[in-house]
Amino acid sequence: MLAELREKIIRREARLAVIGLGYVGLPVACVFAEAGFQVTGVEIRAERVALINAGRSPIAGEEPGLDELLARVVAAGQLRATAEYAELRESDIILIDVETPVDEDHVPRYQALRAACRSLGPVLKPGALVIVESTIAPGTIDRVVRPLLEESSGKSSGRDFYLGACPERVMPGKLLANLRTLSRVCGGELPEVAETMITLYRTIIPQADLDAADCVTAELVKTTENAFRDVNIAFANEVAVICEEVGADVDRVRELVNKSPGRNMHIAGAGVGGHCIPKDPWLLAYGAQGRADLRLIPTARAVNDAMPLHVAELLSEALNEQGKTLAGACILVMGYAYLENSDDTRNSPSEVLVQHLRAAGAEVRIHDPWVEPYQGDLVSLGKGCDAAVVMVAHTAYKALDPVQLGVPVLIDGRRVYDPTPLRAAGIIYRAVGRPR
Repeated sequence: MLAELREKIIRREARLAVIGLGYVGLPVACVFAEAGFQVTGVEIRAERVALINAGRSPIAGEEPGLDELLARVVAAGQLRATAEYAELRESDIILIDVETPVDEDHVPRYQALRAACRSLGPVLKPGALVIVESTIAPGTIDRVVRPLLEESSGKSSGRDFYLGACPERVMPGKLLANLRTLSRVCGGELPEVAETMITLYRTIIPQADLDAADCVTAELVKTTENAFRDVNIAFANEVAVICEEVGADVDRVRELVNKSPGRNMHIAGAGVGGHCIPKDPWLLAYGAQGRADLRLIPTARAVNDAMPLHVAELLSEALNEQGKTLAGACILVMGYAYLENSDDTRNSPSEVLVQHLRAAGAEVRIHDPWVEPYQGDLVSLGKGCDAAVVMVAHTAYKALDPVQLGVPVLIDGRRVYDPTPLRAAGIIYRAVGRPR
């Protein structure tokens, strides 16, 4: 059956389905439709289904090419969205792209993944290939996905249908570019499954490496990749705090460190957000099921989670210079998305900061040019504020002369501004990783 499926992929006759049309699933569906496949997307949010079928992207922020590609493949009849799993009965390949969060105890909460498997099973076509693109803890295919699909379908994995794991590697702002150019790990429950997955992904990734592996290796690679980033960001953040105390600029330190071969010091900042990095290290750790004494990964998570509170400390110190405290102060928070030029607010460090400031008795005003509730005129919003805090390096903020805000205190969590003209204007300036 797999040999036949590979032939159908090559001829673009395989029917594809994508479950979950969010930041990952929607561009995935679009690029496969562009490659010539007939694609059905399943999405439980009715308003998103309606938008997509009208050729309009529900994803805001700067996403080069996505709006145009979506409109084109919908108009060509290559992509259609639905809320009904029954429409997947003829699908040869099903990609699962649903959220896989962790709870406050860092335990994976796979409600969306479990629901997708339970709903897919009864309509799963014999010989179909199911690929989980969501990032999951090592062992999830074996412990969660396979049992649920076998139970709900009455079929046996590896015989009646096939399973694979091919975690996505995308980030907002670069969704299409990442999908088309980054390497992928094609983890299959059998070597023939991995081979079939490589045939599939080669239709949208013409140049980058497509590496065959088993499922658990694919699961490990993605979670390890993001844990690596998290640990290295935590290191950069601790160096930034040291730079503040000893009177150095962390960006200059990083520049010179990275001139040494093999060094790749990451960028320090006001916190780590998004759907991936704050939770993927916990997914990696969960794979050990408590059988290993892990210290580095949890510590790195604690360091990065604390950075918004460090920003609050810089703010409190600067306000004290003016004889003020957080209690009763009016604070303008600039940026609520987790990433510049994006509307994605998942695990936003700004949310942590805002909650802390309000708990301390401050009045908080929020601005973000990409997040709908917080759009508006930034300069007008800054009038009467005691301080402004830059949490996101949006292009709009980089283009702004911050003196126009009229605030006596500016805290720069992303080192967007040159401190010299600010201090010349009498503004008290503090920044993560710059001398106090």
